[in-house]
Order: sequence, then C-alpha cells, then structure tokens
Amino acid sequence: MTVDWLKRYTPRSLYGRAALILLLPVLTIQLVVSVVFIQRLFEDVTEQMTGNVALELRRLVSMVESAPDIPDALREVEPLAQALRIDVALPQADPVTGDARVFYDLSGRLVLPTLREALPELMGVDLAGDDKRVQLSVATQLGPLGLSFDRNRVSASNPHQLLVIMVLASLLMTVVAYLFLRNQLKPIKRLADAAQAFGRGRTLPYRPSGATEVREAGAAFLDMRNRIERQMEQRTLMLSGVSHDLRTPLTRMRLGLSMSDDPESPALQRDVDEMQRMLDAFLDFARDGTLDDPVEMDPALLLQDVAENARRAGQNVEIVGVAGGDAVSLHPLAITRAIENLLGNATRYGTRAELGLSLGPRAIVFTVEDDGPGIPEEMRTEALRPFSRLDPARNQNRGSGVGLGLSIAMDIARQHGGTLRLDRSQRLGGLRADLVLAR
Repeated sequence: MTVDWLKRYTPRSLYGRAALILLLPVLTIQLVVSVVFIQRLFEDVTEQMTGNVALELRRLVSMVESAPDIPDALREVEPLAQALRIDVALPQADPVTGDARVFYDLSGRLVLPTLREALPELMGVDLAGDDKRVQLSVATQLGPLGLSFDRNRVSASNPHQLLVIMVLASLLMTVVAYLFLRNQLKPIKRLADAAQAFGRGRTLPYRPSGATEVREAGAAFLDMRNRIERQMEQRTLMLSGVSHDLRTPLTRMRLGLSMSDDPESPALQRDVDEMQRMLDAFLDFARDGTLDDPVEMDPALLLQDVAENARRAGQNVEIVGVAGGDAVSLHPLAITRAIENLLGNATRYGTRAELGLSLGPRAIVFTVEDDGPGIPEEMRTEALRPFSRLDPARNQNRGSGVGLGLSIAMDIARQHGGTLRLDRSQRLGGLRADLVLAR
C-alpha cells in the first residue's frame, strides 16, 4: 500500500527519476549537515560564548553595586571594562528596556535567555539597533548601568558562511551531475524516438551511442528493425507479384466473357469481378506498411470527402457527431484507405452507415457505425487478424471479402501511434469501429 502511494508522486520519465535519485541524497545531506551545524554552532557555541561574557558583565555589575557613589564606581569599573573591551555608561541616559532582535537572528534566540539567566537585574538587551554591537542595561543602586560590546563575543561572526558555501558547492555539483546525466540519457531518448517513429511507419537515422548497455540495446534495435523491414519488403513483393501476375489472366478472362454468348457468362463475369476485388484487397494489404507524406489539414474535410465518394458509389452514408475543426498533421491517403475499408464493411453487412469525428488534445477518433449484425465481443480480437472471416458473425450473403479490411485499418492506426476499437453501436445496433490516431 505504501509503495503504491509513493508511485503516484514519483516521476514517470527516466529523466525525472534519475534527477530525483541525484537530488534526493544531496538535499538529505544538506538538511542533516544544516541541523547538526545549527545545533552545534548556534546552540552550544553561542551559549558557551555568551556565558563567558555574562561572567565578565556580572563582575562589572558587582563592582558598581559595591561602590558608594558614581565617581568611585566609574573609577573602579572603567579600567577593567577597558581591558575587557566593554563600554560602560553610568548612569545611562537612555536605558534599554525590553529585548529586541531581528527575526532572522538565530543566535540571538540563545543570547537573550543566557544573559537574563546570568543577570537577574537586566532591564533589556538590544540586538537589532546595531547588528555588530550588543547593548544592554542593568538596574543598579546607582542607576541604570549601560554596557556595550562587540557582537562577535557572544556568537560566531558570519555564521552563515558555512551554509552558503555548502549550498553553493551543492548547486555546482548538481549542475555538473545534471550535465553528465543529460549526456547519459540523450542516447536513450534517441533510441526511444527511433523506436517510436518506426512503430509509426517512419525510419529515422539512428546510430548506437552512449554507455555499453545502451549501445547493446541500440544495436539490438537496429537488427530488429532491419529484420522487420526485410520481412515487410518480402511480404510486399510476394503479394504484389502474385496480384500483378493474376491481373493478366483475369483481364483475358473478362475480355473473353464479354465477347461470349454463353448464358453462364454473366455469372462468370461476377466471379471474375469478385476475384478482381480480392486482388485489390491483397494489394492494399501489401502496401499498408507505406504511408504517404503528412499534410496539415482539417480531418473533417477528409471525412466529408470519404462520405461523398461513398454516396457516389451508391452507399447510404451520413456524417454525424463531428466535433473539433483544428488543422492537424495527417497522412490523408493512408487514413482515407482505412476509413474506406471500415465503411465498406459497414455498408456490406448493414443497410446504412454513419461517420463521426472527435478531436481531443492527444488523439483523433474517426467513428464508423452501421446497423448490421455486429461482431460478438468474444470474436472481436479474432476479427482484427489478417484473412479472418467470421461467417457466423457477419452476413456473408451481403458481399464477400478476404478478411483484410479491419486488419488494414488496424495496421494504419498503429502506424499513427493509435489503435482500432470495436464495440456495439448504441444508436444503430450494429458494429461501432473507432479509428484512434495519436496527435
């Protein structure tokens, strides 16, 4: 429970945690040294020095008390006071009444009670009038006795110097450690940026650098990226080659059927068209790893173009729930292909479809809903896999496919740092597909 409580307040980034690991010991050492320093110097040393001066002051007061008059008192006190470097005034014209010190005078907190304990006749002590002198008044039988001496006799001179030096040295070492830490974390940040960009379909130049462990991780990432790129290239070449080679015989078959008078020609022509659509789906799946250049545009305009193209194709499509109108960086061809695949599934298995758009501070969500049979919750993960055809879940009599539409949309969403969410449409009762893209 305690660990969970601490996790909520600790930094999440590696840089923040490293800075915390660096600063926490420094601050702890400063706090401990400051407490020990204040206790030893401001308390023990100050009390000892003030007690020594109080003995001298007590001796002068006793000499005044034993003198018969003021001239005799001054004649006896002044030689000793001069030797002790204490100024004496008898009687004092303006005696000090009450204690006075500035709020930041830490040693003054101990000087005042120590003097009052040693001199019961003390009228007042002034530590605020002159920060370099201590002025006090003592009540005697001959009148107020004024005493004044240097402040450094009761407290250490410039006691803050050690604290200032310690703070400045800590700040200097913190800056040096910060610069070193930043240089050590920079290769990790570069590796993270390269991995994130590759996950979104872009290849950034990257060269392993930094500590040995970071170099090993960078080299492993480059090997993984090269293997993935080779596999994607081989998949693209294979599907593109097969699809391209099949176009020629399909074209000959379509031409032959168009010139044939066989009554079965229309049915065969539909089969050829279906094979053509399947080849087009293979080609889309083969090139889904390549994204077009990003463009600053309004996603609502892109959604409107998709809806207009669908209406021209005879699909019952309506745009509802468009929120936000800011221009964002998008890959229009890839996103259009993903939305068209979702829209094609919606109109194939339902009678109508609705498109929606929502712009948030960190994500863009394109929504496609239909009134078809939908997909059961336990089969939605399977539906996102390539070549997956859920015959019990969707009405295959409405059209046919190869099970790549949702997979293509999912891959495009992942390349944009997002995902594809499937749910039940609350408004239409069919399937709701949310294409989530990171901003």
